[in-house]
Amino acid sequence: MKTVLVLEGGGMRGIYTAGVLDILMENKIKIDVIIGVSAGALFGVNYLSNQPGRAIRYNKKYIKDKNYMGFYSLLKTGEIMNKDFCFNKLVYELDVFDFETFRKSKIDFYATVTNVETGEAEYIPIKDLEKDVEYLRASASMPLVSKIIEINDKKYLDGGIADSIPVEKAKQLGDNKVIVVQTRPIEYRKKPVNMLPYKIIYRKYPKLIETIHNRYLKYNQTVEDIIKYENKKEIFVIRPTKTIPIGRMEKNIQKVQEMYDLGKSNANSKIKDLKQFIRED
Repeated sequence: MKTVLVLEGGGMRGIYTAGVLDILMENKIKIDVIIGVSAGALFGVNYLSNQPGRAIRYNKKYIKDKNYMGFYSLLKTGEIMNKDFCFNKLVYELDVFDFETFRKSKIDFYATVTNVETGEAEYIPIKDLEKDVEYLRASASMPLVSKIIEINDKKYLDGGIADSIPVEKAKQLGDNKVIVVQTRPIEYRKKPVNMLPYKIIYRKYPKLIETIHNRYLKYNQTVEDIIKYENKKEIFVIRPTKTIPIGRMEKNIQKVQEMYDLGKSNANSKIKDLKQFIRED
């Protein structure tokens, strides 16, 4: 039986997940499979490279740098996240990522992406992050503010469009121990979005438009399913115990630290129960 970790995205709200992961690393929780979505994938890779503290460190240091992410990058490059800064300079120079430890990790890592032409989620196994980094970038390429990522004649965007919290994918992997890290409190539900900009920008991709239109329904149903599975003790869930108003591209370092600290606190308070959950047959 394997332990499968599912990581929701949410832009800078995902720093909550980084806090949770740091507690899991500190407690040497053995994870066999990670399925990350968007920011969940971006921060989840640090589990395989065994670099606790890295995500909060570089975010606090660089979130106010106009070349990192934000509207300056969007105007300059057409991407809300600056590709050269985030996936080159940051990982190779400013806060070096341990690619070798990632490659040697025995954890199976999947980045969730949305296929633009089919509107369906795909779960891409990443073995070598240097070779497969474009899939990681695709997983976090938010619609409207990111370019479509083309890999091997396929077109991708943010995995959260088609599957924000891949708990069903985790359960399909077998009779395993599933841990879900959400980035919203239990009472949160999505609402419909204004579809006009999506219909204009993605008019060539009707199935993607349909997926975006129905996203709030799928998300809300997934949340209900997670609560049901949790009540039956079929899965273990760690989620924010309170709402911290934090934007997807948050620049307030204090808010980022608060969200990260909440992740650490929530995970720490559940660590004893988590260890018991993993041990149970």
